[in-house]
Amino acid sequence: MKYLISGGGTGGHIFPAVSIANAIRQLDTEAQILFVGASSRMEMERVPEAGYKIVGLPIRGFNRSQPWKNVSVLIDLFRSLGQAKRIVRDFAPDVAVGVGGYASGAAMKAAAWAHVPVVLQEQNGFAGVTNRLLRNDAALICVAYEGMEKFFPKDRILLTGNPVRQNLTEGDAERGRAYFREQAGITLRSDRPTLLIIGGSLGARTINESIIAALPELSQANLQVIWQTGKVYYEQCKQAYDRCGADNIVCMPFLSNMPDAYALADVVISRAGASSISELCLLGKPAILVPSPNVAEDHQTHNAMALVHRGAAVLVRDADAREQLVPVALQVLGDENKRQSLHEHVLALAQNDSALRIAKEVIRLANSRSK
Repeated sequence: MKYLISGGGTGGHIFPAVSIANAIRQLDTEAQILFVGASSRMEMERVPEAGYKIVGLPIRGFNRSQPWKNVSVLIDLFRSLGQAKRIVRDFAPDVAVGVGGYASGAAMKAAAWAHVPVVLQEQNGFAGVTNRLLRNDAALICVAYEGMEKFFPKDRILLTGNPVRQNLTEGDAERGRAYFREQAGITLRSDRPTLLIIGGSLGARTINESIIAALPELSQANLQVIWQTGKVYYEQCKQAYDRCGADNIVCMPFLSNMPDAYALADVVISRAGASSISELCLLGKPAILVPSPNVAEDHQTHNAMALVHRGAAVLVRDADAREQLVPVALQVLGDENKRQSLHEHVLALAQNDSALRIAKEVIRLANSRSK
């Protein structure tokens, strides 16, 4: 069987796509899998690193602030649709899977035109534009939140949760301490609470600025910090970190060893992207969520509130983060009962084996089509 998978732009789309591909390959060892991405985005590196072939389209997002520049964007859109049609014709997939992002729109539309069954995977509580536009082309729509009937046909919705990186549950705290001692020269102690700060694959300016402002306080507190800054903000954060001279803070641009970082964490500060929230639920990690205000339809706030209403996370709004984020984090770290309550409630929201459940449906559709 042949499976076409498309999506990307951020880790929040790429990680679920790769997880679904891995699950398909686990169930169908003879599977042929081809990814379609946007040629200028991070999936062109991340997908080959995961062992899959990817083809790039010249597709880009619309420029809302300078609409006159969208003429070239429209030209690239039509070029991408043409290329996507040729990819579908030449690869001849049995099923196409779209996880969101610009490239996914073109690839899934081309698959639908060729009468290939389309499966959509929607990560957020507020559905993305691409998936909303494709809703009538989909044979199945896999969602992570209840109440998605307001976006998609009810009879095509399946609640599966979001696929996450399969190795996250294999983290080991002692191995993590050895890893960070080697990589950052910082010895993390087993008798101190650990705060993990992650701003997503690209980093988060507000979170980083909040931590920079509080470095003197954090360096003197009876805790330790693992701080992923994102590559864009690393130099600014590293300069502030060097001036502070803290010996209880690990500062790195990107955490390639997330399983062990999570294993060490007592509390996590994070944006409220769908993949991040799914990981927190799976691992039962107490979290302080800072939704990004720079996303379509403010979907990160919708994601965060789904946890906050169930007592499964603490919310600090982006506009309040510089004053409130670190004080709230210190309060949660120091309150064992609060941490335990957050742990129990967030763990109750976990959807296990999401990638495998989606893969089974994808393979079922492929088998039905071949018959």
